[in-house]
Amino acid sequence: MANTPSGTVITSPRGDTPIDQATEAARRVIDALLRTNRDDANLARVAAELDAIADHLEEHAGPVQERLVDMWSGEGVTRHDPVTGPENAVAPPLVLRGYDDASVRGEVALTIPYQGPPGCVHGGVSALLLDHVLGVANAWSGKDGMTAQLNVRYHRPAPLFETLEVSGRQERTEGRKIWTTGQISHNGEVCVSVEGLFINKKVPRPT
Repeated sequence: MANTPSGTVITSPRGDTPIDQATEAARRVIDALLRTNRDDANLARVAAELDAIADHLEEHAGPVQERLVDMWSGEGVTRHDPVTGPENAVAPPLVLRGYDDASVRGEVALTIPYQGPPGCVHGGVSALLLDHVLGVANAWSGKDGMTAQLNVRYHRPAPLFETLEVSGRQERTEGRKIWTTGQISHNGEVCVSVEGLFINKKVPRPT
């Protein structure tokens, strides 16, 4: 954080590479399947085409252990996580920036695949976003670790299709313990807030 300009994007960028393009297309498919007219969309043909695509991808998929090593190689900037990963079709993906007040912040509009209550974000999805954002905030502050506890409070429904502000900040550390807070807001009103306890310990990278 000390050597990085405030406002720097600190999540993996989405680019024009074939994998990023294919993943974005998969996101469109997931969203469209939930919105399509099930009686008029010729879903039998769609299923056959998607099965053919899946067969092709599986033919070119190596052993899982090799893929895990590849995912976590280098500096470990993740392109595959389920929140910010441009290579993960279930990720929105959320783009985060790091600021000199030790916070990380980003904006995202979630769609039908993330629905819980009618027209609103699923509470578990909100918790997933915040758990990840707190982890990024810890890394941005220079001391991170594993989630030990999350206290999530739901203040009001977070709407789908609207811009949500997601933020996190490391508050303090004590030995191996790290306390971090975050929230999801809409138009300046807090929808979900969280207090997290992390332990400065890592799972070994696969080799």
